[in-house]
Amino acid sequence: MLSSNNQRIDLRVDLETKQLAERASAALGCVSLTEYITRLIRENSPQIIRQQTEIKLSNQQFDSFIALCQDPNLKPSQRLIKAAQRLDEEGF
Repeated sequence: MLSSNNQRIDLRVDLETKQLAERASAALGCVSLTEYITRLIRENSPQIIRQQTEIKLSNQQFDSFIALCQDPNLKPSQRLIKAAQRLDEEGF
């Protein structure tokens, strides 16, 4: 699981937390706390990042958004234009 380009994370926890992690690690069959923590990070991080980057709308909200986008009488503000340009520059 570990690559040859290992990076170090120093972590200090209280005894109870460490024992809890050791028990959970053993229950999952991990050979070390490192394997257990790495597994947790790899399994949970994508979901957390996705929650922070996705926008969820109801059908009604989406329909309202599209209607506003297609309204020829509405023009984007300078602030919105700058935000869109910044996203383009960042590769989004």
